[in-house]
Amino acid sequence: MSEWPDGMDRFLAAAGWGEARIEAIPGDASFRRYFRLERGDQRAMLMHAPPPHEDPQPFLDVAAYLSAHGARAPEIHAAEATAGWVLLEDFGTDRMRDWLDANPAGEMAAYEAAIDALVTLHEQPPGPFAAYDMAVYQREAGLLTEWYCPALGLAVDEAGYHTAWDAVLQPLMARQSPGVTVLRDYHAENIMLLGGSPGPPQGLIDFQDALVGHRAYDLVSLLQDARRDVTPELERAMLDRYVAATAADSEFEADYARLGAQRNAKIVGIFTRLYKRDGKPRYLELIPRVWALMERDLAHPALAPVARWFDANIPAALRDSGGGHIA
Repeated sequence: MSEWPDGMDRFLAAAGWGEARIEAIPGDASFRRYFRLERGDQRAMLMHAPPPHEDPQPFLDVAAYLSAHGARAPEIHAAEATAGWVLLEDFGTDRMRDWLDANPAGEMAAYEAAIDALVTLHEQPPGPFAAYDMAVYQREAGLLTEWYCPALGLAVDEAGYHTAWDAVLQPLMARQSPGVTVLRDYHAENIMLLGGSPGPPQGLIDFQDALVGHRAYDLVSLLQDARRDVTPELERAMLDRYVAATAADSEFEADYARLGAQRNAKIVGIFTRLYKRDGKPRYLELIPRVWALMERDLAHPALAPVARWFDANIPAALRDSGGGHIA
């Protein structure tokens, strides 16, 4: 199996899967690789998250927390974190995104189930994870000025950018304490429909970057999806469903807009970086959708300082064209 990563044979043999048939799964936006294994009528998933670029230990830690608190994370069969190997339960191929493509009439039910799963998660004590603090918010938002602006040849006021974000985000910091577990990439491509249709059990994947933060963040991730259109009407209905089921305060929707703008600015920067640094141009076609969502968030009064910065630093022609053309 010379085409496989070094150490795979040894790890699989030690885990009792040395004779399994192996199928590589196409990669996405990280250095992690996944392989589907078959051994008779048994199936498993192999993750390779090699250091120094990746570390599977956070995945293992978050999986343990989720499993202990009523959520459905993959069962871990074997792991060698220092070498980047994790053998885990195979949740199959029924992603919420693919199910929706085949069953558009079921969209409301699918999103209701996803919202209800978040409500349940947010009823649990937050996990033993780092805080989603101002330094993290600023570092993420800064990806826009670090990668997008240079790619468009824009000389911008970076200090003013961070000052504006401080003003916008500071009001929500007290409202995210003690906080909830924030999965950070909770959207239709990372939700597995284990029963083959919406509703529990709902499998979770790609949660290794979890932090403790604001309850609105994962709603933004789900409802302002970079990869799939969610209508404003559906977004409104799902926000109402979440608010009705929780103790969300009167500032919840303002915080939702704050975090929406922050997340979408981050994603524009990440997608630009994936192209400019990593040679992955396919993410550029997603930027106009993300930009439109960011513009909608910037229109909220709570975003006024950041909106003024955009007015002063990003030409209207670029904004009107969904971020412009990145060469």
